Amino acid sequence: MAGEYDFSKMNKQVQFIDWGLVDYQDAWDRQEKIFADTLAIKHDNRVNETNTPTPNYLIFTEHPHVYTLGKSGHPEYLLLDEEGLKEKDARFYKINRGGDITYHGPGQIVGYPILDLDNFFTDIHLYLRTLEEAIIRTCADYGIEAGRYEGYTGVWLDADNEKARKICAMGVRASRWVTMHGFAFNVNADLNYFGHIIPCGIDDKDVTSLERELGHKLDIDEVKSKLKGHIADLFGMDLV
Repeated sequence: MAGEYDFSKMNKQVQFIDWGLVDYQDAWDRQEKIFADTLAIKHDNRVNETNTPTPNYLIFTEHPHVYTLGKSGHPEYLLLDEEGLKEKDARFYKINRGGDITYHGPGQIVGYPILDLDNFFTDIHLYLRTLEEAIIRTCADYGIEAGRYEGYTGVWLDADNEKARKICAMGVRASRWVTMHGFAFNVNADLNYFGHIIPCGIDDKDVTSLERELGHKLDIDEVKSKLKGHIADLFGMDLV
């Protein structure tokens, strides 16, 4: 498989950016701009036979309360009407990632890797499993054994029994091996907001957070630092 790639042209350098608390629409617009610019470079390289390196980004952020529905999702899984959304000070967006409905809010690490996978490996399933592994290792840093739930994306606790609960949701978009959207890792998130949706279309499983599992709030910047390190190690990134 290694023979398919010209490793001399692979750019492992990744710019890390923490946007802080940003409105979802604003973050989505910023992602789309980076995504489009990267695709334009790849198009130019292909058409003009140039070798301009494509950039890579790892973006962390938090959002005000918002529900997002993937392109193949079910609108009926949102259990609030417009008035209910206003009462909860939440917004709702139909977006262009995979997956069903999920929640984003303060106290959650939302990660948007905008990577050209030609710089790493061209395998979306491996990409998702690698992101999951970074979350699993971060949970382990806090003494929590996390893993995968067969048939579903994301990261789970006690996935092998009736107590299965999700701690990280995932939904991505990719075009010509450039990725956007990503994951939502519950650290100190208000889990009550998940009660107003059928999270990811799964109505018989719970949602959890590091705070709930450990019984206290965490330093989210510390969690971000650990998670960022695991992502960089697993992908072989040179973070700048």
